[in-house]
Amino acid sequence: MKNMWSDRDVRAMVKHYTDAGVSEDVALRVYTTRLLGNEPRLVLHGGGNTSVKTVMKEATGEHVNVLCVKGSGWDMGNIEPPGLPAVKLEPIQRLAALDSLADEDMVNIQRCNLIDSTAPNPSVETLLHAFLPHTFIDHTHANAVLALTDQPEGEELCRDVYGARVGYVPYIMPGFALAKKAAEVFRENPDVEGLILLKHGIFSFGKSAKEAYTRMIDLVTVAERRIGHARRQHAFAPVRLPRKLASAADVAPILRGLTAIPVKPEDRLYDRWILNFRTGPKILAFVNGKDVARYSQQGTATPDHVIRTKHRPLILPAPEADKLEAFRKAVHRAITRYQADYHAYFSRNNRRQPIPKKELDRMPRVILVPGLGLFGLGNSAKAAKIAADLAETNVDVIGDAERMSRYQVISEADIFEIEYWSLEQAKLGKGKEPPLARQVVVITGGASGIGAAAAKAFAREGAEVAVLDRDELGARKVAGAVKGLGLRCDVTKPDEIRAAFDAICRTYGGVDIVVSNAGAAWQGRIGEIDEALLRESFEINFFSHQAVAKEAVRIMRTQGLGGCLLFNISKQALNPGLAFGPYGLPKAATLALMRQYALDYGEEGIRANGVNADRIRTGLLTDDLIRTRAKARGLSEHDYMAGNLLQQEVTAADVAKAFVDLALARKTTAALLTVDGGNMAAAVR
Repeated sequence: MKNMWSDRDVRAMVKHYTDAGVSEDVALRVYTTRLLGNEPRLVLHGGGNTSVKTVMKEATGEHVNVLCVKGSGWDMGNIEPPGLPAVKLEPIQRLAALDSLADEDMVNIQRCNLIDSTAPNPSVETLLHAFLPHTFIDHTHANAVLALTDQPEGEELCRDVYGARVGYVPYIMPGFALAKKAAEVFRENPDVEGLILLKHGIFSFGKSAKEAYTRMIDLVTVAERRIGHARRQHAFAPVRLPRKLASAADVAPILRGLTAIPVKPEDRLYDRWILNFRTGPKILAFVNGKDVARYSQQGTATPDHVIRTKHRPLILPAPEADKLEAFRKAVHRAITRYQADYHAYFSRNNRRQPIPKKELDRMPRVILVPGLGLFGLGNSAKAAKIAADLAETNVDVIGDAERMSRYQVISEADIFEIEYWSLEQAKLGKGKEPPLARQVVVITGGASGIGAAAAKAFAREGAEVAVLDRDELGARKVAGAVKGLGLRCDVTKPDEIRAAFDAICRTYGGVDIVVSNAGAAWQGRIGEIDEALLRESFEINFFSHQAVAKEAVRIMRTQGLGGCLLFNISKQALNPGLAFGPYGLPKAATLALMRQYALDYGEEGIRANGVNADRIRTGLLTDDLIRTRAKARGLSEHDYMAGNLLQQEVTAADVAKAFVDLALARKTTAALLTVDGGNMAAAVR
């Protein structure tokens, strides 16, 4: 593992923070914490912590010894000084004299001794940092170290690799007891450079930030070298797969539909999952292994993964391309078994609890699909990515362990203790979800105007957003602003539509809402225009809506969770403009199209609605076109744009809100919502 320390970078960071009033110790702590946090083989999604012992001044002016330790909710890769809350050191060090300490009391004492009462909760391993004497302490869940410890003879192997360079701490659940034991192991050999926490991770420490960081890199490198001398070149013996496999894009909507948790099924309300697909040579070797049912079901590489991945992944059969219905039935059976097994796991372990726990949902967070790869599941794209990242880490660790021996982690009882530990569950947060959380929305023509406004509006309501446009850079820019997916797609080309929706299924698992918005405007008196122009207008303003809706409905029906089609129709469908027939005629056809989809697919819970907007400044209604249309109606440009009952110009954001409102109106279909400030000539009749 490469040592990333840079004297030049250190000087720059220390100057940056000390100029802002931060101590040099904390500035150095931020620097090396980021070095560790940006190496996924060491730290992934909160799987580690760091600390520094220093001196700070209280509001009274008194200087006190403090421990600045990583706070809950902060990412080590981009941590800032506020992510290292300062805890008064002496009071928490005195806790070492106790024989026992409840988790709730530990958290309370730590919070009571914060220098800043508004700071985040210090790490659950704060006491371990406090009970060791070193100035700088680093803790990671290094993959290479886990591969050594996660074996039947893991401790013996580690002792052979490290000898007396480190101390060896048996597996104990994080908290007071682990802190006490780690301090005891250190006192037995105070010259060690670090501690191996068996089946958990590694600590390194030193007088300086550089010493602690360098020791971490060196110790992990030793483990990597040992893995390099493994007796087996390949960890997993492959099985024979069907010759023609289905694609991830075909499989994902099936998984998404069958894993959804009914909330109010009579109203087609479900807790859906966002999916994140991963594949590659390592992952394929893992999921295609003939012993996958053994090594994948042992548990997570380090215990804290379990809160995001469950204790085991779901294993499915390989999906054959021409037998997707049979695959669907097999998935249903596998999920049913998984839920029954999870309930049994919960029941037998919950019986041992002094205070019974409430069972969590029984759905997997990782799904292994031979021939394809793996899927991470979460209640958001971020959560699904975390689950998939951790699953990939498990693939790496298990692969290295299996090359040396056999993968083996902590007991089921210990896994349960971590999964149902209140301090771990608190990391996930239990706040109320936004109204469109867990929903995937696709917006065509999303690079500007109404489409861009709709992307922002749906993201604000919690949806995962895919932005489609012929302008790929524009689509990516809009998507980037809402942390979504931006794709090039010419909606007049069915193959590009299929490719875009396949990419969305691989990225998010499926589709719930479509805003079919792309369009273009042509003018001319209908009896005098060229037929090619009219056909071109129908391609973009009618047939593209049909092609997009058709693709979306295919996926929605596969999911079996209903869905929502939203069409940007325009008031031209009801109130044709003079010499604007090339635009208005296909829009009128799109109004009929919307109603037909509502009629044909309503019984499957797929709703179809439209927005009837007028005079919105966009890339379609340009300043030049505004001048032309105003002149055609004998109006000034201002009177043209605000020529409605409210005498106010309607914006793209107003139209976007209408799309969101229709998406939320779960029992509304075949409706046309007018957003034009009031135009009686365009009223539905």
